[in-house]
Amino acid sequence: MKPFQPDLVYFEPGALDYPLGKELYEKFSKTDIPVRITKSHNRITDLPGESDLEKYRIAKRTLVVGVRKTLKFEQSKPSADYALPLATGCMGHCHYCYLQTTLGNRPYVRVYVNLDEIYGAALKYIEEKKPQETVFEAACTSDPVGIEHLTGTLRKTIEFIGQNEFARLRFVTKYANVDSLLDAKHNGRTRFRFSVNANYVVKNFEPATSPLEDRINAAGKVAKAGYPMGFIIAPIMIFEGWEEQYQDLLDKLREKLPTVNDITFELITHRFTKTAKNIIEQRYPKTKLVMEEEVRKKKWGPYGRTKYVYQDAHMQAIKEHMKQLIEGYFPQAEISYFT
Repeated sequence: MKPFQPDLVYFEPGALDYPLGKELYEKFSKTDIPVRITKSHNRITDLPGESDLEKYRIAKRTLVVGVRKTLKFEQSKPSADYALPLATGCMGHCHYCYLQTTLGNRPYVRVYVNLDEIYGAALKYIEEKKPQETVFEAACTSDPVGIEHLTGTLRKTIEFIGQNEFARLRFVTKYANVDSLLDAKHNGRTRFRFSVNANYVVKNFEPATSPLEDRINAAGKVAKAGYPMGFIIAPIMIFEGWEEQYQDLLDKLREKLPTVNDITFELITHRFTKTAKNIIEQRYPKTKLVMEEEVRKKKWGPYGRTKYVYQDAHMQAIKEHMKQLIEGYFPQAEISYFT
């Protein structure tokens, strides 16, 4: 799979006051990709497209370069203390993704160029928590590996965290273009995680992401580079043959990572909200996602939102099966959480 290249690029005027903003402007100005100026990275009003669906698909191929003005970091439980805002939005088309609702009508990919200001804010959080470690998550609202070949910001961030003994970094990706990160000076302070799943889920619900085999091969490279490793298996789904396919996944991971000791697993079952269901069916009208509310269990989430999760018996079956697989293939691994 070729690395992402946008079909359209927007710049906030203020982004050109920063070295990375200038660099990106010069880079894209030398290509055939249309470059436009926008008042705010939060509001693009002139995206081309006749219908909402066409505009959505064009937005997913649009890069917006801006300045992150809000330097108060959001909490990022359970995986970290705070979200580190390097980018917002993703070029992938994962049908089930929670960004379908959280990003609303702004699904374009935004990158932030005021890195020193972002790092300065991070240092304040680190100082507040000393001598305890502060853990930052860099992939709450984006996939930073998917745009690293354009920006280089993830490598800089890895090395920034690598210099601070009281800080740790985490991120997760569905992309395999990791080569530029392999020799970064991470000093063991960044946990490099891959989002993986059963072959059925990857093939049917994760368009515009790296194939599963490529992700697993990339994980092998990252392990050799000495990074602490992690895998998010999400969303875990029940379908015909699901037990065998998840076993096959763990078998392939073990084959590629035979000697990795520092490894974590995060397990998240499939769930959806009514809002998400409506948006998903509009944007992916042929999706095979099973979202039947009447066969699910209601679960109250934050802010009064209702999620539809698997019934207790199905949840228990998934939990026991995945736990057995992980303990069998990776007895040294930590299962961070199951939800």
